[in-house]
Amino acid sequence: MKKLTLWTAVTAVALGIAGCASGPGAAEISALTTRIVQASFRTEGIAKVERITATDETNRACSEADATGQRLDDKTSQAIEALNFKSIQWPSDGQFLGDWRQGEAIAQNGRGLTWTDDAKMANGGNCYNCHQIDKKEISYGTIGPSLYNYGKLRGVVDPQSPESKAIVEYTWGKIWNAKAYNACSNMPRAGHMGILTEAQVRHVVGLLLDPQSPVNQ
Repeated sequence: MKKLTLWTAVTAVALGIAGCASGPGAAEISALTTRIVQASFRTEGIAKVERITATDETNRACSEADATGQRLDDKTSQAIEALNFKSIQWPSDGQFLGDWRQGEAIAQNGRGLTWTDDAKMANGGNCYNCHQIDKKEISYGTIGPSLYNYGKLRGVVDPQSPESKAIVEYTWGKIWNAKAYNACSNMPRAGHMGILTEAQVRHVVGLLLDPQSPVNQ
């Protein structure tokens, strides 16, 4: 079953309700969706309702297309990807790889950003919720592709070498803002949305690319 965002889900409900009327326009559907969101969600602790209501153009375009069973046209997809690519913040010190051990801890950690969490605590990446990463892991999601042997399969023997530059930069960019490479990716924009810090992104890149990481064994 395709994973839906909360905005996509409520948009789908709005479309279903609006479908009972005669020929609703985009404005009517948008207004109905807004009313449903306002009636169904509330701010609780650090979980603000603005996460749902303050969607940007990227999420809005993809959610509306998803709810209507359509796909974005190539021109719109490319424009969204270009916009998101420009938002990627590359490592401030030029160092793309961190400690894979810390990266593993971040990948395993699913806490953070919920109403019961402390705003001062570090968020986890929750990577195993969607990906297989370590061959020894017995529980992982399959929404995303397996990342086992991620660096090994791509020939990254030395992540610092010039030959590996393209895949190292892609890995950083994908984690920072996945929509820079796939306009309607279900992958969270971890760096762009402030889910992970620059240091945490660096450690996760290390987990995926360091030859000593269990990912590449």
